Amino acid sequence: MNLIRCRAIRVLGIGLALVLAARAQQNLPHAAYVYPAGGQQGATFEVTVGGQFLDGADAVYVSGAGIKAEIIGFFRPLPPLEIDNLRKQLKELQEKRATGAWTAADTEAATTIREKIATTIKRRENPAFAETVTLRVTIAPDATPGERELRLTANGGLTNPLIFCVGQLREVSKKAAWKAVIPLEERNAKALRNPQPRATPGEPPTDIMLPVTVNGEIMPGGTDQFHFQAHKGQHLVIAAQTRALIPYISDAVPGWFQAALTVYDSAGIEVAYADQYRFQQEPVILYEVPKDGEYLLQIRDALYRGREDFVYRVTVGELPFVTGIFPLGGSVGSSTPIALTGWNLPVRKITQSASEAGIRSVSIAEGHWNSNPIVFAADTLPEITANPRNHTAAHAQPLKLPIIVNGKIAVAGEWEVFRFAGRAGDQIVAEVLARRLNSPLDSVLKLTDARGKELAFNDDFEDPGAALITHQADSRIALKLPATGTYYLYLGDAQHQGGQDYAYRLRVGYARPDFELRVAPSSINIRPGMTVPISIYALRRNGFAGEIIVQLKDALPGLVLTGGRIPPGQDSVRATLSAPAQPIQVPRELYLEGEATIEGHAIRHPGIPADDMMQAFAWHHLVPAKNALVVVKGPGRWRNNPWKFVDARPLKLPAGGTAQLQLLLSPGAFAQQAAERLHLELDTPPDGIVIDSISHAGKDLALRLRADASKVKPGLKGNLIVDASIDVAAPSADGKPQANSRRVPLGVLPAIPFEIMER
Repeated sequence: MNLIRCRAIRVLGIGLALVLAARAQQNLPHAAYVYPAGGQQGATFEVTVGGQFLDGADAVYVSGAGIKAEIIGFFRPLPPLEIDNLRKQLKELQEKRATGAWTAADTEAATTIREKIATTIKRRENPAFAETVTLRVTIAPDATPGERELRLTANGGLTNPLIFCVGQLREVSKKAAWKAVIPLEERNAKALRNPQPRATPGEPPTDIMLPVTVNGEIMPGGTDQFHFQAHKGQHLVIAAQTRALIPYISDAVPGWFQAALTVYDSAGIEVAYADQYRFQQEPVILYEVPKDGEYLLQIRDALYRGREDFVYRVTVGELPFVTGIFPLGGSVGSSTPIALTGWNLPVRKITQSASEAGIRSVSIAEGHWNSNPIVFAADTLPEITANPRNHTAAHAQPLKLPIIVNGKIAVAGEWEVFRFAGRAGDQIVAEVLARRLNSPLDSVLKLTDARGKELAFNDDFEDPGAALITHQADSRIALKLPATGTYYLYLGDAQHQGGQDYAYRLRVGYARPDFELRVAPSSINIRPGMTVPISIYALRRNGFAGEIIVQLKDALPGLVLTGGRIPPGQDSVRATLSAPAQPIQVPRELYLEGEATIEGHAIRHPGIPADDMMQAFAWHHLVPAKNALVVVKGPGRWRNNPWKFVDARPLKLPAGGTAQLQLLLSPGAFAQQAAERLHLELDTPPDGIVIDSISHAGKDLALRLRADASKVKPGLKGNLIVDASIDVAAPSADGKPQANSRRVPLGVLPAIPFEIMER
């Protein structure tokens, strides 16, 4: 074999391996829904996960203990060529009918072909969940009730997490639509089982016995119906879980499944309806049964939409349900007595304590059944209870700052009034926590001086850390006091509503600079020896604008974070994670921690895993996840990461000038010909920063960057992300590379920290 042909084949081999690795990296598996989205303790049942790029699914991972799951089937719509072949077979069968040689076997064959074609066409209506994986799930009898996260691993890596619930009640599941399955042993045979028919709006009601959890999927224009017996005096709780399962749907307006619940009596008269609960988008019906008899529960989408990812769980029964608590929180390290309001509660008072500041969920139990979760906040500041007579300036309750006031707007239209002494120049922050703690209060704050002159007013303050609240109705005022004297703070409800559940926590004091961290995505897939970008977001509080240093904590051996610094004044940065050369097939938890110096103290906070979810084609939200998982899986090309910069210090790039980086390619990573075919491009850089030139020197590269002085100013800091790709051409018959080639992505280089300097 001649030398030219050897080199051509070597380049082709490198290119083919890179093509396979790049294709797998691009087609990351995505899970759109899981149905049913949970099950009862001690039960074994089948579950369907719908999504995209799920081929090769080989394992299931559920957070927490007590759940086992195995994959038993896979379905993917047939490719166009196979559909054409099926249509030809159907045409041949129809021609056979005309000859009179038709048999019962031909009838069965024609029916099977039509079903295969119909199933594929239907599944292709929405490619986002055209593929399905079937699981067999077993939940241990002692598994802790509540929400878990379910992920799959497939050829492309780890899916995003989906909410999967462990319930206590007996469960009923409506038949799922179009759940055709290929058993694993037949995956390559493409022999489909007959699909289940789609549920129709006219389907007869399902009989249920209370208490129960019902599961279903709402299809376009569909309504699911359930018959049940109820007795006079029962206090029924009918609570839906829809948005809690899938918070945001990217291509549905308003961005989630908006369920509507209706209850009818035996005469067909509507006796209860809900399409939300207070400010929450998931409906709850609290219904006192007036007489014995049969009742009908209906669930549908309020806008009559529907598809497979309109998944719901509805609990029905005489179950404990907390409508409110008081106070909404307490001091760290102390026990706080809490009064409860609600339905079917076994007790009206409980005690809560917390060892650290923050917000957490708890529930109470009535016999064997747990209540809906309640939210409890803990803080380190002193706490008091609002005076019940503080409704005017004359009766304003005095405050000694800093402090937290626990109160409630018990009567519609009332105001709570507080006064405090302040000094000129004091940075004062007054903030209400109510809606974020599941209180229906739509707070409003007003600050005046001693003469009644309004200095500040706020109705709604948007907290980027509360991504799931549709209407962020908590209030916040931050103000530098203009003079020394007495100030009055008014707190009311913007809708002039009130009641025993309209509780609040009012924090008044001096600005406490702080931050939180979000890290996206929560499922991170890396090929051995390669690098992927991640996004780190800083949620800055009370004027904190300093640098935050983010580091891996308890990291996997060989996993490297590059660019983990959020510059002063910036809210986010794109960093990179580089994987070891050896695969890590089983997902491992990823921990990041951010540290900043605030008022002379080192403050550390964990990086909370999150996913960037799009709502209704437009808006983006950082939705927290329970944990972050990383997997190093797939075809590896290099023993070491091929990219290495000679100088790891931040690049000093002069405004209006250029700066050069030396990039070393690891030995054996590329043949000479392949190295010369490499391309590097900046991925969404700051406007005005471009690659000026790329020089090849053997197997090393010199990357020269330019900064436009009219677009970037000195002092700008951050990270540059560089996409790498390679031109790959197949050899012709004589062994020489062809002139035409195609560009194949190779992923990204480790992040390049930079700073714009004066020229």
